[in-house]
Amino acid sequence: MAGTVLVTGGSGYIAGFLIKQLLEQGWRVHTTVRNPAREAALRPLLGGDADALRFFTADLMHDDGWAKAMAGCSHVAHVASPFSTNAPRHEDDLIVPAREGVLRALRFAGAAGVTRFVQTSSVAAIAYGHGRGVHRFTEADWTDVNGADVYAYVKSKTLAERAARDWIAGQGGAMEFVSVNPAAVLGPVWSDDFSASIEVVRQLLGGLLPGCPDLGFGIVDVRDVADLHVRALTAHGIAGERFIAAGPFMKLIDVARVLKAQMPADARKVPTRTLPDWLVRVSALFNPMIRQITGELGNVRDADAGHALAMLGWQTRPVEQSIVDCARSLIERGVVKV
Repeated sequence: MAGTVLVTGGSGYIAGFLIKQLLEQGWRVHTTVRNPAREAALRPLLGGDADALRFFTADLMHDDGWAKAMAGCSHVAHVASPFSTNAPRHEDDLIVPAREGVLRALRFAGAAGVTRFVQTSSVAAIAYGHGRGVHRFTEADWTDVNGADVYAYVKSKTLAERAARDWIAGQGGAMEFVSVNPAAVLGPVWSDDFSASIEVVRQLLGGLLPGCPDLGFGIVDVRDVADLHVRALTAHGIAGERFIAAGPFMKLIDVARVLKAQMPADARKVPTRTLPDWLVRVSALFNPMIRQITGELGNVRDADAGHALAMLGWQTRPVEQSIVDCARSLIERGVVKV
């Protein structure tokens, strides 16, 4: 099955791998970028001639360009969403464009006659606001945005997916909606526009952390996330579904150990000790980014991807491969000096 699909946020990390896979499977791809000047640099990286891959200028917060981008598309993968490696000045800096962006894309998709709309959400919309401790989550769970551990990015992903599902229920008509909810996305880096998750490997490799805080996250390979999006775009009988995209939950010290074991010559700066919680909390007094995640210390937010396996046959590659491929690509691109 192949037709014409719009992938929003074409310069982004997940979107790039998704576009590549769709082109390889014979799809014609439209993609949006905020700056039209990006096309010259992106096209040779993504592949596809001018007929197979077309670029359109559009922004999450403005209507201009969306109708042209949607024209002729039967499917949409809405990957574009704001993120920041630093704490935003105000939570609405992330929440408003995330929520308004998906609603804008849905409205134009409905007007264009799109039949399947896949939103890139996050496990952030599932696994927060449930209290401290060890948890294992499924797609039935939703983040409580009033929880003490909920920060701006988490709230933005939750409210955006809630808003999208409400819009579909009220105005979606025959358009089918599916969400993909990835955990921390690692894997090879293809451009300078990579996900915030990559910062973990970059900082470990670069020796920017004196030790490893007692933090962890589910890990999933970007190539597998793209594959799950393709399946969500094409599979029959999945309207309304959510699909967690996650591999194993790993502590930061476990990621460090993989790097040390798999690529010892390049991992000389990777820390091998765990930082005590009290030291992390002291650091948070001076660093707003650290302050956001101190509530994560000691928590386990494991996410069960069995639903995607059962319904779509989706599986992940070994997590060690994702970590090492990520690290090697950062070194090869000169992002990290070892």
